[in-house]
Amino acid sequence: MPLEALAVNEQQDITRLLSRWSDGDEEAMAALTPLVYEHLHRLARSAFRQEGQAQTLQATAVLNEAWLQLAGSKPTVESRAHFYALAARMMRRILVNHAEARNAQKRGGGLVKLTLEEGRLAEASTSPDVLVLHEALAALAEHDPQLERVLELHYFGGHTYREIGEALGVSESTAKRQLRFARAWVRRHLRETD
Repeated sequence: MPLEALAVNEQQDITRLLSRWSDGDEEAMAALTPLVYEHLHRLARSAFRQEGQAQTLQATAVLNEAWLQLAGSKPTVESRAHFYALAARMMRRILVNHAEARNAQKRGGGLVKLTLEEGRLAEASTSPDVLVLHEALAALAEHDPQLERVLELHYFGGHTYREIGEALGVSESTAKRQLRFARAWVRRHLRETD
């Protein structure tokens, strides 16, 4: 469910609970979980989908690990959008760590294949894997950290243009333009380093 689809009262509840959680209120964490779980699960499905029988990691596992890391780190959360951006970053780290572990196995370990198209994972074998994409995002961050965050939010977090704009404090049209530019930059970078 996109952020804009959440009822206003539910959005306010989430914001209030995030603030209480950031202040150390453990009960707020328990109350927050059912309110954000469905949205976080959508983000996890967007960040990663099972590809064939050889795949060992699933969206629910990504979500659960990200949730445990977020809960354990007790981050300072400025808003709902900031919280979901943190979740996207955690999911990216989990996917990269998983891909690195699989890559370290004998014979390359069968890397996860990804695409830059509209936050969807690819079936095509020509798509960059998660490690290559992670390295490209790191290079993009050196060029323009804002563009790296835009692509990370969309790709790993499944955020819409509106949600990206909210998370980064820019308009929806600016988020759309920045995402288009970030994709083009990463594609060019991948061609040049291939």
